[in-house]
Amino acid sequence: MIRIRTATTAAPRPRPLLRLRLRALLGVLLLATTVAAVAACGRPGSPPVKGPQSEDLPVYRAATGFELPGSRTWERARKRGHLVVGVKEDQPYMGEKDPARGTYSGFDIEIARMLSASLGFDPKTIEFKTISSANRETALQNGQIDYYVGTYTINDNRKKQVGFAGPYFMAGQSLLVRRDEKDIKGPDDLVGKKVCSAAGSTPYQRLQKDHPEAVLVSYDTYSVCVDNLLTYQVDAVSTDDSILLGYAAKVPEELKVVGTPFSKEPYGIGVPRSDDALRLALDDALAENEKNGNWKKAYDATLGLSGQSAPNPPVIDRYPTD
Repeated sequence: MIRIRTATTAAPRPRPLLRLRLRALLGVLLLATTVAAVAACGRPGSPPVKGPQSEDLPVYRAATGFELPGSRTWERARKRGHLVVGVKEDQPYMGEKDPARGTYSGFDIEIARMLSASLGFDPKTIEFKTISSANRETALQNGQIDYYVGTYTINDNRKKQVGFAGPYFMAGQSLLVRRDEKDIKGPDDLVGKKVCSAAGSTPYQRLQKDHPEAVLVSYDTYSVCVDNLLTYQVDAVSTDDSILLGYAAKVPEELKVVGTPFSKEPYGIGVPRSDDALRLALDDALAENEKNGNWKKAYDATLGLSGQSAPNPPVIDRYPTD
């Protein structure tokens, strides 16, 4: 029998140091509050600020004279003057928002920017919108966003609702636990353990199907899952290794990724299902940026900071139009 919880009722155990580090990690406090808290703590040697450095990132120049008349999405963006792109904001090195400046960074963000340039739009003009995993299809279907880049696994069920360009990256589901955890080394060790994942995500659905012995807890974002892990309300967080490595790299003295990936997660760019012209144009753009070195340079400056060397990009699946 699968036991599913959608919210926690117990108050978190008071762990001031962990709470301080987590808040710094997730960026949920105002900058002034964070600085004051660190000063009050008085602990030297706090983890340094980690993240993409602008001088290491590729420079994407907008294509001139680009036209895509077969795409209603592109035409709306042209009239608007910029693209609206759905992303995540709580995934270190993949898609993360700086609450003080309101800016986004990470590998997914760089993919969004390089594609924007290929479509003829200055990447600096992109309007990023944070969209949770459970709302991605709706956002694309309703025209709230032009395309979506946010650890979005391509699968046949989703293809019935949206289109996918790519894949641009191959991830695999894994487990994040506390550094002092000794009992959980892989998915076979989840009997009776509280495991957190994002509602509506592929990893959550796989846990439901393949590991019903686990006690599942779901939230809209992985940052809340990590919060609950650090405050001992859950025993593990499960999602793609690319996301978990980012969290572990931020506080390696508190968190670790265990075991080997137990799935394959091809990340794609979500587009409106009927817009094959846009989908195929994005496939072309991905191929060009892989060839000219932008893909690897973007990876090295973002997700590569987790210590994982850049893999070879997956083969682009140019599946036929309906």
